[in-house]
Amino acid sequence: MKNASEFTSPPSDYNVIVPDGWFQLPLAPEHRDRGIVALADQQFRGVDNAPHIKKQFMREMQRKAKSAYGVGGTELYISTLSVGQLPLASSLLISIPGPDEWPKVTDVEELAEHLASKDGSAETDAEVDVVTLAAAGRAVRQRRKEAPDPESQLGNELPNTLLTYYVPIPATKSWLLLNFSTPMDPLADQMVELFDVVAGTLHWD
Repeated sequence: MKNASEFTSPPSDYNVIVPDGWFQLPLAPEHRDRGIVALADQQFRGVDNAPHIKKQFMREMQRKAKSAYGVGGTELYISTLSVGQLPLASSLLISIPGPDEWPKVTDVEELAEHLASKDGSAETDAEVDVVTLAAAGRAVRQRRKEAPDPESQLGNELPNTLLTYYVPIPATKSWLLLNFSTPMDPLADQMVELFDVVAGTLHWD
């Protein structure tokens, strides 16, 4: 496994290790519907008399997948983990934004400053830091909260915790984004710890 600093030409791929129980939802239009049906069947297995909730869940997954694909999403993972009867709802979207969707920065400190000033103007509680991932190199880590959307989140009225890693792709001017999200506000700190572990497995091939 090569470290980011060892690349003199762009890597051919990336890899990240996710927990067992995170379902990979295809984003390409030709595979999306089949994946959503499989996820819904898995999530609602053994649940009787919930066709309306299942349909609503599938519509929300369709919306998420379309939105993710539209912003350069390459992979979308949905957690199916639970503790007892409590589902540990969370997701991970991995994306590579296009050049027109990204501020013209090539340096992690410059990006961190840009994000901090942007967050400051919006008066959010965002935390922005420059960190070093074991194999993937230096990155910008941003943690923030956003207001819930009960209509699209099956009635959830708690804020979402978002954790994003912005990682420069070696020998390029592009960035890889790891976008983690969870509506589990009472367990936000524990979920973020898990997200940090997953981000730490990122490496280039």
